[in-house]
Amino acid sequence: MVKAVLRLRSRVVLPGGEIVDMALWELPHRSAERPHGLKYRLHCGRQGRCLVRYDNESGKGDHVHYGETEQPYRFESWDALMADFLADVARLTGGQ
Repeated sequence: MVKAVLRLRSRVVLPGGEIVDMALWELPHRSAERPHGLKYRLHCGRQGRCLVRYDNESGKGDHVHYGETEQPYRFESWDALMADFLADVARLTGGQ
């Protein structure tokens, strides 16, 4: 059985105490749920609360959380996803 390959794993604590945690796996096969062949979780939180999280957990597809609010996310590319996430982190943490 071919397994997913971890391609990115990073955890950084920003000066304001926010934690930015990123993980990306390349999947062995594309699927209708993950046509890009990636599984990812990009999270920024403070004191145990989510500021923003982009992920594509099973059954939900690509989506983004702002606090308790969840909405669909249109995945275009890994570069665009990272740019969107990092722009949200900068906006929500005051650019730290």
